[in-house]
Amino acid sequence: MPMSQAPMNGPSSAAGEPASRSNEPARRPDDVARKSALKQAVFLHTGWRSAGTWVWSRLRELDAVTGFYEPLSNVLAELSLADVSASRPTLTSGHPPLAAPYFDEYRPFLQESARGVAGYRKSFSIDRFASVPDAEFPALHAYLRNLCERTVEQRSVPVFKFCRSSGRLPWLKEAFPQAMHVGVLRNPASQFASGWLLSQQWSNPFFVAAPFRVLGLNQSDPLVRQAIDVCGVSLPPAASMSDDAYAMACEQYARTAEGNNAYRAFVALWILCALRVTQGADLLIDIDRLGQSRGYAACLRAGFESQSGLSPDFGSARDLVEETRRSAARMAGIDGRSMRAVHSAALKFLKTQGGVDAGLVDVVREKMVLANELTEQWR
Repeated sequence: MPMSQAPMNGPSSAAGEPASRSNEPARRPDDVARKSALKQAVFLHTGWRSAGTWVWSRLRELDAVTGFYEPLSNVLAELSLADVSASRPTLTSGHPPLAAPYFDEYRPFLQESARGVAGYRKSFSIDRFASVPDAEFPALHAYLRNLCERTVEQRSVPVFKFCRSSGRLPWLKEAFPQAMHVGVLRNPASQFASGWLLSQQWSNPFFVAAPFRVLGLNQSDPLVRQAIDVCGVSLPPAASMSDDAYAMACEQYARTAEGNNAYRAFVALWILCALRVTQGADLLIDIDRLGQSRGYAACLRAGFESQSGLSPDFGSARDLVEETRRSAARMAGIDGRSMRAVHSAALKFLKTQGGVDAGLVDVVREKMVLANELTEQWR
């Protein structure tokens, strides 16, 4: 990633100007070396309803950061300058209050007379899981590189909050080695419950439909096919329809989907994303642990400081595991006791894959044990 290696806390002296006349204090060689070694961008690889927006909001509030929300979202294809101000959290989103609209940072990449963020393509919005980049990746690379480089030119650190990137994390890590790649992991029961309850309470099928859509549009990939089969997922028939038509079919399917099948689809997508995260993340954020340990929050802050120079405060994280426990009675239509076998099958699938860090496999195992406990109460 051809981003500037210059320190971001002020301009260097002009050519030929004596160092003693600079307004900046003299820097020790080790300070300069440390700054040049810091990552120049942060890529947050999150999932829908994983609390990724909250994590991103903690970074976005830092003065040194320019926070890009959902840079792969299909919303960006039709976004206009007039739309930006209205892009704020709704009552049902569960997102934290934001000082600026979601898409505020895209203003420099929008034109008055046109819709769409410069360089964005709708095809970017579907995650992919192949081991090598697809034909669309050069365009995706160029799009993200432009966002990065223009932000770094302004002496700011770009922080991207993705929901559609985990499958492509290895591609992105190779293409953007100067970025810090952070995986956000929440146990599948809590994460699914968040979207399922939105669907039940507010008739919003998006989060139930999303796993069906992503799996269905990737089912020709052998790895994805294996996850689908291992988890016993039934998908809407794809036939020969376009991606947009299939997305609409999945939304309709999700409105009447059998609860057990919806959860199996979610776990299949969750384990595929967890696989790629365990293969490439520079730092893992365990959302369940974050809400229960202030010490862990401090460790994460130190991790960001050491790799990126940023110092986000995660001390206000909520205990989302306890919130899931309290909502168990509302999780109707799912036989939670039967999900233990799905968790076990998904974990075995992960273990059979290569290039997975053993320590991160242990984290995923803990997530599945926790999911067993939480789903036990679902009926």
